[in-house]
Amino acid sequence: MPNMDNGKLYLQPLGILRGCNAIEAVKSGHARWLAGGPLAFSFVKIICRQSFIQASGRVWAELIPVAELNAYARKLTVFQQDSLLSLLENICQKRHHFQEKRPLLQAIVNVTPDSFSDGGQYNQRAVAAGRARELIAEGADIIDIGGESTRPGAQAISIEEELSRVIPVIESLSDISVPISIDTRNAKVMAAALKAGATIVNDVSALCHDEKSLAVVAASNCRVILMHAQNQPDNMQDNPRYDDVGLDVYDYLERRVEICLASDIERGRIIIDPGIGFGKTVDHNIDLLANLSLFHGLGVPILLGVSRKSFIGHICGGEGAADRLAGSLSFAQAGYDQGVQILRVHDIKESRQAREAWATLAR
Repeated sequence: MPNMDNGKLYLQPLGILRGCNAIEAVKSGHARWLAGGPLAFSFVKIICRQSFIQASGRVWAELIPVAELNAYARKLTVFQQDSLLSLLENICQKRHHFQEKRPLLQAIVNVTPDSFSDGGQYNQRAVAAGRARELIAEGADIIDIGGESTRPGAQAISIEEELSRVIPVIESLSDISVPISIDTRNAKVMAAALKAGATIVNDVSALCHDEKSLAVVAASNCRVILMHAQNQPDNMQDNPRYDDVGLDVYDYLERRVEICLASDIERGRIIIDPGIGFGKTVDHNIDLLANLSLFHGLGVPILLGVSRKSFIGHICGGEGAADRLAGSLSFAQAGYDQGVQILRVHDIKESRQAREAWATLAR
């Protein structure tokens, strides 16, 4: 065992169980509930990155059964025990606003001419609002409205243009029963959207792009989605590199959560998104998807967005975004099986059917 006092500790829940197996394992002390949801975990991977040096060979890991965790902790120093128990509490505690035994579905409505999948289809107020109502009827739990494309290679637009696209749509949906999230990097758009009726800010820059965005979110009672992205949309796919993609993305999101907490944004309002496809190669995306459970250590809900993304085409085929539904559902299953709380999707009807099938087995 290395000296973990000289490194940073991470805790990843593994050996995920569901249904009767989860209940029996928790009762017997061989598992613990994952984020207060329908899944339990029977192992943890204890990871230590020495001295925060992000270099090959400096990451150490050990797999420990949950039933042996207390005995393992007694061998650690007080500092190590505190770190371990804090992470374990984050992993196990219930998530505010997410008490249902199934993930929520966030439906995408892009009021843009150039989004990678549905650009130009809903870039008029009436059409976009009509599409939102269709998605609600199909089972959407959240409607996500965006007026600026942040796909790889996208160019920025003016704030005035973004406002003119999204605010009329939000205002026309004032009677709907599900929450609206505003997909924006700009504080002025956030403030206007919240005033118009949105209750969630979904920022691909994790409140980094606009220095005023932290204050806007802090002053409201809204929830906020902090997404990881390397660089800007116009250059984020230019040879992205990481020392360890899972740990690097975790560290970034951890810092953003800490900054939000210091800015009077309560933990119960924060959601994180590892940002699949945003400044990542195909291999980076697969690594993140295989290790999504690591992010429960941040103690906040996890959102996963894989719907129709280009990495699916590279792996499974499907040149057009609309041809990637099967791959989207399959990678969403990886999220469900690791306890994500929200899935961001284009295809609500199909995603709801897949989710209900999964939830039946998880009961």
